[in-house]
Amino acid sequence: MPQISPTEFYALPLRVHTFLADVPLHDVWAVDLPKRRDGVTLCEFLRRGGQDGFDEADAEINRLPPVARALFHLRFFLGRIFRLEDEPKDALAESFGSRLTAEDRARSVVAPGTPEGLFRVVYRFENEQLLEVQNRTVHGAALSALAERADSYRFYFAVYVRPRRWITPFYMAFIDPFRKWIIYPALLKRIRATWDQKF
Repeated sequence: MPQISPTEFYALPLRVHTFLADVPLHDVWAVDLPKRRDGVTLCEFLRRGGQDGFDEADAEINRLPPVARALFHLRFFLGRIFRLEDEPKDALAESFGSRLTAEDRARSVVAPGTPEGLFRVVYRFENEQLLEVQNRTVHGAALSALAERADSYRFYFAVYVRPRRWITPFYMAFIDPFRKWIIYPALLKRIRATWDQKF
């Protein structure tokens, strides 16, 4: 489940490239999925997988390996103590959802702003979903996309980070090793396992 070059990601015909053109792409990951039939969409995968992206956060975290699960729980524990998860007062005005066009809203199969665990939906198209999180440390977005290829599918997971305060770059530098070596590989492994089970 590799971290891939942004070049491949930017070559995909995704709305997010223009939608978040001014927000730094932090990193992007991909996992290849076996092709057992044509025409599977991201929406179908999320629906059949019994989860809409990462909405059932507690259930999904509890399915992760022990080390990844412990890191999540530690982060949430510290978040409660230091109130890191609090949304800023200007969250609504600063939301990426304010960028949606009428066409974007018509295409989205989920209402913008719908809560999904730690996130809120910005949009969910047939093969592309953008979720958003705002708290005291970061204003971030998570993009999921599914691309059909000749002999497989490829699931993409991209992270965008817009600095919220002076602490943001230090916070991201601190958590990056855990994200890159434990958290995201475990999440993508879970994506592959769900795909194998449902398809």
